[in-house]
Amino acid sequence: MSRPSSQELVRPAARLPWLALGEPFPPTSEAWDADSPAPGLLAGGGGLDVPTLLTAYRHGIFPWFSDGQPILWWSPDPRMVLNVRNFRLHRSLRKTLERFRATPGCEIRVDTAFGDVIRACAQSTRTGQSGTWIQPAMIEAYEQLHAAGWAHSVETWIDGRLVGGLYGVAIGKAVFGESMFTHVTDGSKIALAALVCFCRQHDIEIIDCQQNTRHLASLGASEIPRKTFVSHVARQVSEAGPRWQFKPLYWAQLLRLQPTAT
Repeated sequence: MSRPSSQELVRPAARLPWLALGEPFPPTSEAWDADSPAPGLLAGGGGLDVPTLLTAYRHGIFPWFSDGQPILWWSPDPRMVLNVRNFRLHRSLRKTLERFRATPGCEIRVDTAFGDVIRACAQSTRTGQSGTWIQPAMIEAYEQLHAAGWAHSVETWIDGRLVGGLYGVAIGKAVFGESMFTHVTDGSKIALAALVCFCRQHDIEIIDCQQNTRHLASLGASEIPRKTFVSHVARQVSEAGPRWQFKPLYWAQLLRLQPTAT
């Protein structure tokens, strides 16, 4: 999935709905198909306010656009997701997690540095893209979503320094991953593994990954039909969501830990 150029947006403009602020999204079935310049593109325009973002995510839609483009809304088919039971814990990552868990000064934190995490993610690019897709308007929007309790960061800390992490959106038991970053080897993978443990602990089945990448596939993510994904989200958003915090005992969801004496 790639963003269309400005020229490609103009040429098939009659096919792309342009939304006024607060206007409903089209059905996801109307997103551009595989033969279009941008498969999965659903609409343009609208706003990035909290109610609009929540409506989008509840219907399997997310914003993604680059500098100089209008707000673009996407719902690709198929959809890349990580079923947390299928997470591939490679031997090297298992050893890394075991060392991380056992080393003083190494810890997972949740929602203690959301702004730092999203800004660090903005320094990275999506595979095959030039420049960051996390524009200042997106940062502001997701910080507002975080302040409202809907966006969360999972953070890897070593000796009081933020070295990796990820952020995403959670509505009920529907979890949507957005972006990751790392400043050290495996810093983002540690955060993702912690999120997998958190989801397993709270009976959350899948983490939305939006689009297919080799990196995500290597960790167990796979594609499912959009219709299946949208139906799953519709069910999960009505469930009571967990409290977003990480406890060291959650590592037992991936690692073989000895029972702790009480």
